[in-house]
Amino acid sequence: MKIAVLIKQVPGSDSSLPIQNDASWINEEAITYVMNESDNYALEEALQIREQNGNGEVVVISLGPDRVQKVIREGLAKGADRGIQINVDSVGAVDPLVNASLIADAIKEEKFDIVFSGLQSDDLGMGQTGIILGEMLGMSTASLVMETEISDGRIKVKRELEAGYFQWVTMDLPSSITIQSGLNTPRYPSLKGIMGAKKKEINVLTPEVGQSKQSMEKVYIPQSDKQTVMIDGSADQIVEKLVETFRNDIKVI
Repeated sequence: MKIAVLIKQVPGSDSSLPIQNDASWINEEAITYVMNESDNYALEEALQIREQNGNGEVVVISLGPDRVQKVIREGLAKGADRGIQINVDSVGAVDPLVNASLIADAIKEEKFDIVFSGLQSDDLGMGQTGIILGEMLGMSTASLVMETEISDGRIKVKRELEAGYFQWVTMDLPSSITIQSGLNTPRYPSLKGIMGAKKKEINVLTPEVGQSKQSMEKVYIPQSDKQTVMIDGSADQIVEKLVETFRNDIKVI
């Protein structure tokens, strides 16, 4: 079985996020990057499926500038067989439709049985790339997956719904599946894996980036504003004013 895992490099939770002077994006040179959390679970799920089947190939794929090779190497150190870097500028590739198109063009000849991706990224959180990619490649698609089972050339997935409900869905392969954090316990790279990752192949592709349907106008830190309002009058007038404030200004009722 041939499995692709989409991994994204995102700012670490403890990293500072300084904004550029023109407010167009954050200053990436001052950021510490890590593998996106839910992508880490997606990678572990792919590795476990390969181990359960006794054979197969796991390929990690990341879209971005040269710095994303760090998370590709991390994926290889954990046990992935090879990596693909789609070399594009990170600031320009913010549209999930463009991202999915670039990935689809890069992997369509690979004929993957399964494409795993994290539910959403920890930075932009759009949660659309894996879904759009499945449509572009003609794959059956499922999101919010909490468990997988492979049997008779099909995949059965447990999806998380609202209000504590779950749903089991059986789909034909090939499939594009977005993984929810927490469905497994991601492994750490071993020393042997780290040393072996240096010898594994990373294929670097440099595509032409299409016209984005979205653009980022401004990045800024929200400004808080505190005001104190004194309410005078009778008890009925005070209650009426409070209800009006809760409904129209604070919007809690």
